[in-house]
Amino acid sequence: MSDKIILIGAGLAGSLLSVYLAKKGYQVELFERRPDMRKTNIGAGRSINLALSTRGIHALKEVGLYEEIMKIAIPMKGRMIHNRNGDMQFQPYGKNDSEVINAVSRGDLNMRLMDLAEKNKNVTIHFNERCTGMNFSTGEVHLTNEVSSESHIEKGRTVIGTDGSASAIRMDMLKIGRFSFSQSYLEHGYKELTIPAGDNGDFLLEKNALHIWPRKTYMLIALPNIDGSFTCTLFYPMEGENSFEALKTESQLLAFFQKEFPDALALMPTLREDYFTNPVGTLITVKCSPWYVEDKVVLLGDAAHAMVPFYGQGMNCAFEDCTYLNGCIESFGPNWETVFKEYEKLRKVNANAIADLAVENFYEMRDKVSDPLFVLKKKIEHVLEEKFPGIFIPKYTMVSFMRVPYATAMQRGLVQDFILNELTIGIERMDEVDLIKAEQLIRDNLTPM
Repeated sequence: MSDKIILIGAGLAGSLLSVYLAKKGYQVELFERRPDMRKTNIGAGRSINLALSTRGIHALKEVGLYEEIMKIAIPMKGRMIHNRNGDMQFQPYGKNDSEVINAVSRGDLNMRLMDLAEKNKNVTIHFNERCTGMNFSTGEVHLTNEVSSESHIEKGRTVIGTDGSASAIRMDMLKIGRFSFSQSYLEHGYKELTIPAGDNGDFLLEKNALHIWPRKTYMLIALPNIDGSFTCTLFYPMEGENSFEALKTESQLLAFFQKEFPDALALMPTLREDYFTNPVGTLITVKCSPWYVEDKVVLLGDAAHAMVPFYGQGMNCAFEDCTYLNGCIESFGPNWETVFKEYEKLRKVNANAIADLAVENFYEMRDKVSDPLFVLKKKIEHVLEEKFPGIFIPKYTMVSFMRVPYATAMQRGLVQDFILNELTIGIERMDEVDLIKAEQLIRDNLTPM
């Protein structure tokens, strides 16, 4: 049997995984539906800038790509909250400057990963190749060239579906029975907008922050790019009185931004063009099971577990999938069915957890970040983290700055939310916090990690 492994999809996860596999000596062929984005402008407007953090960084370091990728990343130390009156409030992510998340352009990162993957003689990327299905009995993948319309069949030792939330491989898995699948959409969509760089390439907002304009039922965010610009994303209901459906004219758009985001509007000379040119994207959560069929195929990344972007973990989770799959290959390879079974056992519960946390964080970012009680709880979190190191660890820290399993972070986060709720009953200021009560609650409910 050939040592060739077929990957369907040369996005972020597929490109990274190809390097892991090539380093193990496998011949890797990636088949990508889109043209080569390094040579063809495939269009913008559906991108939410990525937030690279500890889990993704760990994977990049394992394959030797970290230094190169960090050249196109900008560290963000926290959230900058923008109120309607122009006031700003900075909320740090972690307890020090080492606990940052890194803003990176999805397109730039994907192109850089493809460049680095192709430096391995074992990796070949085929573009304009659309997967139309798979025969799970034979392991054959059916492909059609988008340029010539010619169809062909490929077969390797095994197949890995890294083809995103609309995975063609997963669609065929639905047909074979005993396959659980769910997808759910937020009532909100998103639209990409831009704050350009200043005249000298200057950043017109604080460079090292994720900017948020929270407005209860909707919000605007902005992440920095290395050219001095910010990629902005408006998250807004799809339908209803205040929605993309209702915001149809230039005058409506300008009135809306003048009322809700006046300081952003002043920095957005291309707002009209961006808004009426760029499409409205949807926000989807995908869960499914099982992730594999015998030793023939396995799903990875968004193909197995798409999530909304509000914890900044979609890419990080997919990269961590690569780490875990690589570890399973080391332990059980070349018994691919066992590899796939163990990989899913390790990852599915955690993928489900971060998908749920991402939806939860949407409502936190949209509704709570400017609320005085939320701000007070965040301050208490940092104090308790300092006083009880290794015991009280904020959920955001566990998710973004550690490699604690997502499911563990979720469960401990619920316990810590209970503690914070108890400590903030009837108080409004930090100096009113009962630290003796805090210690007792922590001792009774948490164990060291």
